[in-house]
Amino acid sequence: MSSDLMSAMGAAATGLRAQTVRIRISAENLANADTTANTPGGDPYRRKAPVFRTFYDREVGADTVKVTGSRLDNSPFQEKYDPSHPAADARGYVKTSNVSSLIEMADLREAQRAYEANLNVIESSRAMMLGVVSLLKA
Repeated sequence: MSSDLMSAMGAAATGLRAQTVRIRISAENLANADTTANTPGGDPYRRKAPVFRTFYDREVGADTVKVTGSRLDNSPFQEKYDPSHPAADARGYVKTSNVSSLIEMADLREAQRAYEANLNVIESSRAMMLGVVSLLKA
């Protein structure tokens, strides 16, 4: 039974690490949501998304998750008309980031909930282990 609890805790710990990276990437995206290109025809900040991979970890004894990196979102940039901007093209348009604050906030909230769920697994497993230890002492 305790090895099952340890496996649950190990899997949840990898989930915590993955959600931490996801939260960090979303925060970076939000911080750069209003950026523009620096030069005419240049590209502004491009939204990033984490890349997850699941695998069986023999040491933990359970399926775990790992962030293997991030990928760039290839959705088109928004354009706004501002002919006085230094990065405006010949038509007077400036490229702005493809980050949607609404999507990032939703993603951030989902990552927060997943983090909390993994933390609850760890806390519940710990409580069960302590319960078993107290039963064995009696």
